[in-house]
Amino acid sequence: MVRSPLHFLRHQAWKSVKRMIHNKFPNAPAISTTSLAAWLQSGTQPAPILLDVRRPEEFAVSHLPHAYYTPNLDSVRAMDLSLDTPLVVYCSVGYRSARLVEQLRAAGFTQAVNLEGSIFQWANEGRAIVQAGQPAKFVHPYNWLWGLLLNGDIRGRSS
Repeated sequence: MVRSPLHFLRHQAWKSVKRMIHNKFPNAPAISTTSLAAWLQSGTQPAPILLDVRRPEEFAVSHLPHAYYTPNLDSVRAMDLSLDTPLVVYCSVGYRSARLVEQLRAAGFTQAVNLEGSIFQWANEGRAIVQAGQPAKFVHPYNWLWGLLLNGDIRGRSS
């Protein structure tokens, strides 16, 4: 299959973004979208708590099914979770969520991990997203530049 130059550039951009996040937040372990999807479907181990750290307007457009809007450490603490609760944290591409994962780990949440590629990669792979409990078609792009990492058919409008 012949890929377009745009596909190549997006692939390279994703590699750079993931490398930058890993370098900036080395104490934020990550889970792949494939591994999370398998975990959620397995039923053999307790499902993780999904935490969305994006802005309210981003969360309102769409989010992962059963995710909680938790923009900061205080909002997670307010959930009164056990420190060994499995937490999967995500944002648009993984930067904001990696920052929170490091904070959660420092606060004693031993099972907090960052969703690598976050909701952009999850949705680009055709995985389920919801809005108000119903299937959603679009993801908030954060801004015009970061939105280029979303497949065009799911890229919503930025505020």
